[in-house]
Amino acid sequence: MRVSNLCCVLISTVFLNYCSTDERIATSGSNFSSGSSDHIKIETLSTKPWLVTGGDVLLQINVTSELDIELLRISLNEQDVSSLFRTLSPTSKQALLEGLPRGDSELEVFYPEGSYSTTLTLTNYPISGPIISGDHEEPFLCETSDFEKIGGGMLPESTDENCNIQTQIGYVYWSYTDETYKNWQSSYDTNPPRDLGYISIQNVGVKPFIVRVETGVVNRAIYEVAMLHDDVNEKLNPWNFSEHWNRKLIYTHGGGCRRGWFRQGNRTGGVMRKELFELGFAVVSSSLNVFGQNCNDLLASETHIMVKEQFIEHYGVPTYTVGTGRSGGSYQSHQTADNYPGVFDGIIVGSSFPDVTSSNIFTVADSRLLHRYFTEINPEGFSVEQQRVISGFGVWESIPNLSRGAARLDPLYGLSEEQEEQGGEVASPDLESLRYSRSNLEGLRPTVYDHTVNVYNKVSGEQSAQRPLDNVGVQYGLLALNRRLISPQQFIDLNRDIGGFDRDMNHVAARHRADTQAAKQAIESGRILSGEGGLASTAIIDYRNYMDHDEQGNIHMLIHQFSTRERLIKANGHADNQVMLIGGRWGLEEGDNRLGGLGLFEAMDEWLLNVKSDQGYLPLEEKIADNRPSTLSDACFYESEGRLIKIEEQQTFQGNSLCNDLYPAYLTPRHVAGAPLSNDVVACQLRSISPSDYGVGFTPEQYEELDEIFSDGVCDWELGDATRTSLQSTWISFGPSPVNVLTEDSK
Repeated sequence: MRVSNLCCVLISTVFLNYCSTDERIATSGSNFSSGSSDHIKIETLSTKPWLVTGGDVLLQINVTSELDIELLRISLNEQDVSSLFRTLSPTSKQALLEGLPRGDSELEVFYPEGSYSTTLTLTNYPISGPIISGDHEEPFLCETSDFEKIGGGMLPESTDENCNIQTQIGYVYWSYTDETYKNWQSSYDTNPPRDLGYISIQNVGVKPFIVRVETGVVNRAIYEVAMLHDDVNEKLNPWNFSEHWNRKLIYTHGGGCRRGWFRQGNRTGGVMRKELFELGFAVVSSSLNVFGQNCNDLLASETHIMVKEQFIEHYGVPTYTVGTGRSGGSYQSHQTADNYPGVFDGIIVGSSFPDVTSSNIFTVADSRLLHRYFTEINPEGFSVEQQRVISGFGVWESIPNLSRGAARLDPLYGLSEEQEEQGGEVASPDLESLRYSRSNLEGLRPTVYDHTVNVYNKVSGEQSAQRPLDNVGVQYGLLALNRRLISPQQFIDLNRDIGGFDRDMNHVAARHRADTQAAKQAIESGRILSGEGGLASTAIIDYRNYMDHDEQGNIHMLIHQFSTRERLIKANGHADNQVMLIGGRWGLEEGDNRLGGLGLFEAMDEWLLNVKSDQGYLPLEEKIADNRPSTLSDACFYESEGRLIKIEEQQTFQGNSLCNDLYPAYLTPRHVAGAPLSNDVVACQLRSISPSDYGVGFTPEQYEELDEIFSDGVCDWELGDATRTSLQSTWISFGPSPVNVLTEDSK
């Protein structure tokens, strides 16, 4: 449910920090209790009440000022638990309830001297999950013993089939002589090591560089939590914080995709971030939030939810949470922010894409088709420059580069093949013997769609997943034709023979057609980023190194940044919550304080604190737009004589501007074919070809051939997706949670 700002004004500061995150699309569940009176409210602080995991939940009870909070009676499954709650203020109490049984529990709060009471149902799931991602992927390779701990040494072997280990708490210090982290020994409590480094913490001062590290397993993912804490004997909990923690949380991600199947992973997105410790942040990440180990955004979101729950139950409610990551980390940040609002308050993304399913997959699949056509089907028919303009890319080399990236769609490529041929790592060696092949048709299929089969479902009678992949009606090279850069006959030849892919990514003569139900569920569940969920109520800083002219070719092209912006505009009428920063070729980093006077995390901090302090009654979406710091605006950067020059101007996809002169944005094959900038159409609606489509003339024979090639019709991009559907809701579940399950009517 949407929490009114009036409610937030009336309750305590801790609660204010939590409820400041709105949801734009209502869910059937609620964070709040409902009962016979508005005088008492129960709220879960660590997670949604229908998504509790591991038997623990952090709760807050708020009462109106006329009630004596000490008279409240609280029961859990008819057992009195009143003594477990601590009073925070005259109107609020909190408790960490532990040991909840699997399934539903009933929490009741009542006021004995009146008729005021309320209840809240808590639904508990195993710490191993799942909660919303559907059935566990099997087999699943546990890799705890391959995970190197911060400070050295390996995690132990997992204790069960769900890859669990006993949670470990350790301390490390920074050795200024060896420039590495070393384990803190008990003897150091009284005799600190001579090589102990020191760190300057914003608003705190210079302190010993000692970091508390928690490592455990949640949702079959290895997670890490790191924060500065120099009192190694002090126990932390939701009401006893490290004095060096600023009460703010950063969630880091790792990129990739080509190897993200059937495995736990042996690294996180990295939590030992000195520049973040200096600002006082706690940092968290997990192995299933590294897309090179888990290329499934639904599972990544589920892991976000569960790891953040774990953090809050151990350390308390953060003032805000920011997700950050580049490339595959941007997918996760965008999609969780949009589809599961409240998990992240802001995101800092680099080398970004809107999502994994649309802009990335569409582009690499089209690139493989074009590369095969130009090298095998018609190797003499087009010049190198004509091939480039048909692709839309800034350099020709991006065609073979992105073609190799299509390995994430191909179940037959294996580690035994040369990387240049197969496009990347697509399996773990320990799983190679179980891989699908023509002699093992029941084997594992390491592809994006098969990895996310709970969303897309299997083809009837087969092992393969249905695909939201379509090129029917796509007029490859249309813009190049209309600009007279290729001839009518070249256009005809290309579209006649480009073909498509079967489910094993073998080239076939026919175009590939999306499964209708898979396309619907991709759109309705947010696998295709819509921007109409929680993203408009999320502060976004999107920074990028310019890679469109990379001599080796590069998938991280500028257009993807603008695709995200266009989706925000389509959904909400604006993109005022997104800031674009485009840099040169020197390598911008998140912590680079040259990006306008403040580092990106400092700028995000100012932005979110402005929002938190805004006591007005405007929706969160408007507060995000209204409270952006004046120092944070669209800009591009370049170096001149060793100095970084900032050009502040609205970033636009094309047009006359200094930034566009410095860093021109290019198209993708689908945009050359007429697709909208948003690139969010899975399967286009079709219409008959029309002479008005073309800026050149065809002979009658050519036009007849063109009509035959597109006998089903050509894409009418303005009509949108053929499914005529949209995001169904936020907090969508594919089970086991029955709350917000994608509706049967939709399916």
